[in-house]
Amino acid sequence: MKKDNSTEEKIKQAAKEVFISKGFAGCSTREIAKASGMNVALVNYYFRSKSQLFALIFNAAMEDFTNTMVEVFGRDLSLPEKMRILIDKEYDFLSKHPELPAFIINETNRESGISFTNAGFFEKISQTGIFEQCIEAQQKGEMREIDIRNMTLLILSNCHYPFMSKNMMKSMLKIDSNQWKEAIELHKTHVTELLVNYLFPKK
Repeated sequence: MKKDNSTEEKIKQAAKEVFISKGFAGCSTREIAKASGMNVALVNYYFRSKSQLFALIFNAAMEDFTNTMVEVFGRDLSLPEKMRILIDKEYDFLSKHPELPAFIINETNRESGISFTNAGFFEKISQTGIFEQCIEAQQKGEMREIDIRNMTLLILSNCHYPFMSKNMMKSMLKIDSNQWKEAIELHKTHVTELLVNYLFPKK
């Protein structure tokens, strides 16, 4: 049988929706087949197994997740400029794909989950030269001396947690979706100023 690209894409799109909604352990190949309008045999013919299909979906999600960072970090700009652009782009991307942070965290926390190391995305970020730029800025006194791991935690927690906690915060604050959008846009401004002023204190 000759493989058909449109059939393959239908299966991948359905699998993405099912995996993000239920996670790897929470769904079966049969559910993916049903969501794509195909049968189990056809799903297995195109992707061999649920594990192989999941790896494709996860790696695609991780690539989306890191593309913004790689693009911004590779620019010929100062670190404060990169930080402002990165936060703006991250909030814009996550507004369109709010399900991705929780999906990636849940699956990497799974006992047999896929790791960032295996996916090779850390290497892509490293190749932009961002870590060397940070070390040089710290040595010149232009940037607060902070471990790269802690800086990563600062950025991810401030950019991603608001989207992961969206439903909880809407309930706690008693606000609707439009009010949430307004709140998240204002929060982006606060986060930008907080991180830039902390990491790059004026002398």
